[in-house]
Amino acid sequence: MSQAQANEIKALLLQLKDQLLTTLNDHVGAAETVELDQAMVGRLSRMDAMQHQEIAKAQKRRAEERLVQVENRLRQFEDGETESTSCSDCLEPIPWARLRALPDADLCVPCLNERANA
Repeated sequence: MSQAQANEIKALLLQLKDQLLTTLNDHVGAAETVELDQAMVGRLSRMDAMQHQEIAKAQKRRAEERLVQVENRLRQFEDGETESTSCSDCLEPIPWARLRALPDADLCVPCLNERANA
């Protein structure tokens, strides 16, 4: 990977990190315990609020996991380890187009498909 490509991936990772932090900040209150006045709100409204709470919790969990992955990849770039763009399964380089689309990718498409089909 050239230095220009490494710089572009690092910039994309920083942008993704900002997006994930924004997502986490947006879901701070949404994942809290649902407390509804049962006398004022019907059963379906309570169920709807609880469903939204579970969705928010899942989104928050995924954002936290991806943020860890992005920070690890950024740390690798800061340490000059640009060879870290290899697939974690087959150790082949992850194609440039995939990294531009998903800068924190740790699997190439064939390995990802193989895992999905397993």
